[in-house]
Amino acid sequence: MTEDPLSDASTARDGRVGSRDAVPPAASPAASSAAPAAASARRPGFPSSPEARAFRRRVFPEATAAEWSDWRWQLRARIRSLDGLERVFRLSGDERAAVARHKGGLPVGITPYYTSLMGADDPAEPLRRTHIPVGQEYLRLPGESDDPLGEDPASAVPGLVHRYPDRALFLATGTCSTYCRYCTRSRMVGQTGGEQQISARHWERAFAYIEATPQIRDVLVSGGDPLTLSDDKLDYLLGRLRAIPHVEFIRIGTKVPLVLPMRITRALTRMLRKHHPLWMSVHCTHPAELTPEATEALTRLADAGLPLGAQTVLLKGINDNVETLRTLYRELLRRRVRPYYLLQCDPITGSGQFRTPVETGLDLIDGLRGHLTGYAVPQFIIDAPGGGGKVALVPDHVEGRAGDDLLLRNFEGRIYRYPDPGGRIGTGKPHS
Repeated sequence: MTEDPLSDASTARDGRVGSRDAVPPAASPAASSAAPAAASARRPGFPSSPEARAFRRRVFPEATAAEWSDWRWQLRARIRSLDGLERVFRLSGDERAAVARHKGGLPVGITPYYTSLMGADDPAEPLRRTHIPVGQEYLRLPGESDDPLGEDPASAVPGLVHRYPDRALFLATGTCSTYCRYCTRSRMVGQTGGEQQISARHWERAFAYIEATPQIRDVLVSGGDPLTLSDDKLDYLLGRLRAIPHVEFIRIGTKVPLVLPMRITRALTRMLRKHHPLWMSVHCTHPAELTPEATEALTRLADAGLPLGAQTVLLKGINDNVETLRTLYRELLRRRVRPYYLLQCDPITGSGQFRTPVETGLDLIDGLRGHLTGYAVPQFIIDAPGGGGKVALVPDHVEGRAGDDLLLRNFEGRIYRYPDPGGRIGTGKPHS
């Protein structure tokens, strides 16, 4: 039921292309029968930017345009080894040594499409830094752990985390189409010997627990990445959840629209429409991800009626400056994706290279307010280690009090008075 849609046998080694028999989803018989032939003929295929086409011809010359646009081909052809990486990148000595010594979970795995966005010659390029290991990944700093959020102790049954009274986290798969090096679930995704398979038995136990727990009204389907599942498996999962009377909201957490945008087929969006109200949280890291292909994927999802929110992990040297985040959030909003969370990087083992001081996040939020519409300013969140849940932090704009007036600092640094007789906020600050 819920096994990884790919087996090791079907995965091309070293990033080499798989079978040339693959066809784009839009051209499959199932998709063709779902709409009149004339309407199908009028529909444009999934777009491919000039940069992606040039990359395909240079690095994957044996792949056809149809294969490149087929999400299953992209998964089979993922770059997963040192040899595969060296086909594309001029690796640094640090990168080469880190890849060579890797064992266990969180393997290297990058779709050809997403690889095409990365700097081939620059180890400091943001997207490359988030996906190719370096030696610092093997350093365990104080406070880091394999399960910093305490998800395993909060698992009511395997694969179902029930921390908040009315919400549950449903881990549908251990597979991602790409593996971010700062992944909170590095302990469980992409396990050696075949990417971790969460069995049908796990799903059924999770369904039974939710059915027996009426206070659960909201289920977040995550993993791994649930959009790596086939349409049929995802349809079954969503249908089972939707059939539980007290489940009011279903959310999907995914990075697929940005790293594997051709997965967002018209057949997929037709299926997702059946399960409304359905929401989607998209993991977006940097403006470089917002390509024509990603724009098409997000447009299809928005047109299918899915409210889209963006979650961004704050990463040192990658997106920890106001200019990058302003651009990212403005461009997301233009694509009908509302910035939702800016997440402080979790203290996962080996993630020290990515973590900023907490005040950096507060300063960034301060630098966004007043310069972007409120719809484009996310909450800054720390997921409290040890299972404390999400804690929102906000910059302190209270400067103190002057008698009955509360003194407030606006986005320009100017001080304004608000009449607040009898109030206590601001007491004890220097302006009091």
